[in-house]
This record gives sequence, structure tokens and C-alpha cells, in this order.
Amino acid sequence: MRWYRKLKQQIVIVTVLGIGITIGLGSCNQANYITPPTQNLGATLNTTATEQEPHFSYDGRYLVFESDRYAPWLPSDRNSQRSIYLYDLQSRRLISLPGLNQQGSMQFQADISADGRYIVYVSEQLGKPDIFLYDRFALKSEHITRNFLGEVRNPTISGNGRFIAFEGNRSGQWDIEIYDRGLGTELSLPTSVPNNSAPPQPNN
Repeated sequence: MRWYRKLKQQIVIVTVLGIGITIGLGSCNQANYITPPTQNLGATLNTTATEQEPHFSYDGRYLVFESDRYAPWLPSDRNSQRSIYLYDLQSRRLISLPGLNQQGSMQFQADISADGRYIVYVSEQLGKPDIFLYDRFALKSEHITRNFLGEVRNPTISGNGRFIAFEGNRSGQWDIEIYDRGLGTELSLPTSVPNNSAPPQPNN
């Protein structure tokens, strides 16, 4: 019977070790939400207004989106309007985009390049939807569809910032258009991120 008791003890030890390893591995791969809480102030990700159309930069640091919140930089316009915002996950705050959003018009359907330098978006500042490209380094926007005859929507930008694609109907139906900014474009190159690296963590 002594051998039987010894066998039972070994089985118990192996079982406990197995459970411990399983729990340990599970905790290493645990996923969760890191969404900041909703606030009434406009300097955060989510407010009591509508936020939508989120798009990440390559490494997940920058998140561009549109919101119907009141725009504090347009004091003469007391009505909320759809505008483009940029959220930094590392600092947990909004990044200023001087000159991008225009008073009395909507800006929406934004996309962002790999390192967060370029933001392509639709604006109605000229009385109809047009596609613009915002350069965060130069702090200015470029009118991409100035000579385009037709409606446009849903722009996207390549990771390096050189190519812009969007939907246009100048042929009488909705087609995919591709705009090449040219060989002289200052590229938006992603930061090298190892496959096993952790996502950016907010600073305390």
C-alpha cells in the first residue's frame, strides 16, 4: 500500500503544477479594454457626443477619429459640428491639429499614415465634399481633389504617405481613384516594432 500512497502524492503534485502553468500562461495572454472613461470635457477620447470612424497609425500610438462634440477652438460657432481629432495613446490626450478643422463646415472620414504625420480626410469647407491632406509637421492642409470633376468619399492613405485612394463618381458610377503625391514626397515611415513587443502603454 506504501507504493500506492506514493503514486497518489505524485499525481497530486503533477496536477497542481499543471494548473499553475495553465494559469500562468493564461495571464500572459490576457486581453482587455483600455478605453478611457467618457468625460464631458472635449480634451479626451470619448465625450457625451458621438465619436466614430477610428483609424490607428502603424504602431497603435495615434488614433484619428471624427466627433460631433463642441469645438472649443471655434468660439464663434456655438453649435457642435463634425470634426477630426487625434488621440495619443501614450500620453492619453488629444493632439492639436491647427488649421485642419474649419468653422461652419464638417470634416470627416479621416485616415492616418504609418507614423501619424499625414491625415487624409473629407471636408465641406468649399461647399461640397472634397479630399484634403493634412501635414502635422507643416501644420497645413493640401487640397487633393481641386480639379476632380465628381463627388468623392472614403479616402485612405498608404502607410508611407505617398498614395491616396478614394471613391469617386466622375465616370457616372462609383470607382476607386488613386492619387500619387510623387517621388519627392517626404515619406511617413513606421517605427520598427518587434513582433513580440507590447502595445504602447499610457504614461502615469
